[in-house]
Amino acid sequence: MRQVLVVHYSQTGQLGRLVQSVCAPLLARDDVQLDFLAVQPATPYPFPWPFLTFFSIFPETVLMRPEPLQPLQVDANKRYDLVILAYQVWFLSPSRPITSFLASPEAARLLRGTPVVTLIGCRNMWLMAQEKLKARLDALGARLLDNIVLTDACGSAASFLATPLWMFTGRQQPFAWLPKAGISEAEIAGAQRFGVAIGERLAQGGPIEQPMLRGLGAVRIDEKLIASERVGTRSFKAWGTLLAALGPQHSLRRRAGLIVYIVFLLSLILTVVPVTALLKKLLSPLTRARIQREKAYFAAPSGE
Repeated sequence: MRQVLVVHYSQTGQLGRLVQSVCAPLLARDDVQLDFLAVQPATPYPFPWPFLTFFSIFPETVLMRPEPLQPLQVDANKRYDLVILAYQVWFLSPSRPITSFLASPEAARLLRGTPVVTLIGCRNMWLMAQEKLKARLDALGARLLDNIVLTDACGSAASFLATPLWMFTGRQQPFAWLPKAGISEAEIAGAQRFGVAIGERLAQGGPIEQPMLRGLGAVRIDEKLIASERVGTRSFKAWGTLLAALGPQHSLRRRAGLIVYIVFLLSLILTVVPVTALLKKLLSPLTRARIQREKAYFAAPSGE
């Protein structure tokens, strides 16, 4: 019997459905035992989010500072053949509950020497969050074998409005004229193909040392967003450090700083992101080879 642990945190329920889709073929097998670990903060996050509360967690999220979690319902001494780690992207970083799990002593024991498949459900920007997660997995001695990413179906421009409205209203389509936020149900259902491939590899026995999902379209790299993500990540780290220094989450000084930051963030998104994308397009004939190398790097280990 092959042992698989699925670690996940889903706030809206969308990532939970994605996890169910990927795991359905594994659950149908009689030679695979799945254990599910739902990570939960000691103080649950609200959904929908109050506006300033949403931004108040920004500094700790981008600085990857752990928070207290509810007791982890898992045998940390059990050895698993594979761990599937499913997470959302918050502020170009892994969600804080997942970051907190990775900082726990249980994660240190569970992940050392264990192959890992990461599973991401997000709006569109995930490259830098995955880089941060890769570094944390490497520090824990885990072996990243595959990465699966599903992003919002309505496109980057529409999701700039649709996704925040989902977070603040709790409705994926609060207005008829606005496209529905989130990953399409067809894409979520189609993610079962990854579970099929994982199950077939598990059935072969032996340690899993090579990617299992190559050729299955596990990720898609939008080269127009690479530079924007890098600029955004550097900016987020600087602002996160500044805001954290102003005081705890609900202090008046941090709230005042957050208002300044929100204005800056909107300006960044409306100016730097499109200008960067335009420059990338204009310079693409000169940078095509480098862009292809970057795409191949970020698509690894599963590939597009």
